[in-house]
Amino acid sequence: MLRFLTAGESHGKFLLAILEGIPAGLKIDINNINLELKKRQLGLGRGKRMSIEQDKVFAITGLKQKLTIGAPIGLIIQNKDSSIDRLPPVLVPRPGHADLDGVLKYGFNDCRNVLERASARETAARVAVGAVCKQLLEEFNTKINSQVLAIGGKTKLSEIKDLIKFAKLNKDTLGGVFQVRVKNCLPGLGSYVQFDRRLDGLLAQSIMSIPAIKAIEIGMGYEASEKFGSQVHDAIYFAKGKFFRKTNNAGGLEGGITNAEDLIIRASMKPISTLGSPLDSVNIRTKKKAKAAVERYDTCAVQSAGIIAESMVAFVLAQALLDKFGSDSLEDIKVSVNHYKKRVGL
Repeated sequence: MLRFLTAGESHGKFLLAILEGIPAGLKIDINNINLELKKRQLGLGRGKRMSIEQDKVFAITGLKQKLTIGAPIGLIIQNKDSSIDRLPPVLVPRPGHADLDGVLKYGFNDCRNVLERASARETAARVAVGAVCKQLLEEFNTKINSQVLAIGGKTKLSEIKDLIKFAKLNKDTLGGVFQVRVKNCLPGLGSYVQFDRRLDGLLAQSIMSIPAIKAIEIGMGYEASEKFGSQVHDAIYFAKGKFFRKTNNAGGLEGGITNAEDLIIRASMKPISTLGSPLDSVNIRTKKKAKAAVERYDTCAVQSAGIIAESMVAFVLAQALLDKFGSDSLEDIKVSVNHYKKRVGL
């Protein structure tokens, strides 16, 4: 079973990830992992933290001569800003963040105990994990990319830049919509036989777990609820020994299973919770009205969220691939995939 855990705090010494279940025999390009980490730091509206941290994999385990050996893969990313023990307590929770909920849940008297782990900084470790999963999927010609569709309701680049500039001047933040597209995704990944094996549900959970993501749609998504079935469902044809569709309103998934069409997922990200001009809140110790805490923040991070979503999609697809075709040896998996592709006419 493919699984991973992350550890580390926003201003701690390291971010850690352990990825277990990658088959033996996969060549890992560490430079490619670092490239994915760099992509996560890019985009309009990013804040000062991105100029401080130069994310790179500091150490990697589970390899011999750059090949996986079936052992857990350990990834370490060093934080340049590791000031967690010197930072002052945070007493006024930020609306929209996990601050107050975490304080109440665990009985803390300092919001920093919450925000250090709830911070989106944790997603750097997820991107490192996703980069490994992408390299596995690329062995089967599966490619994953993302793009920003809108920020603050604007779709033109010139309007987006102006809106981000306006938000920055007013010490405000912006959200938006991004899309993830998977090309050459093998059909038959996922299952309809149990709710927790349906791939659309697994993909939704993985993307909704990214901080600030508030909605997700696959294929036609919400628009399908406004149309007749004859306008929504993708007619099926057969020619040259294989089934195919001329449209892809389903977004590559039917009944929780991939259908060989491009997998298309869109997600909506709310504006980042930390505001330079903070909203009203309450001091957790005195219970008196106060302005919310202000930590270092981004004006907008929609492009970065798309990169993180790519990584989460890569993990879920890699998990489904190994569940269907085996997980011990890459060589054996390729034999199984080739046999399957011949059977289904690919």
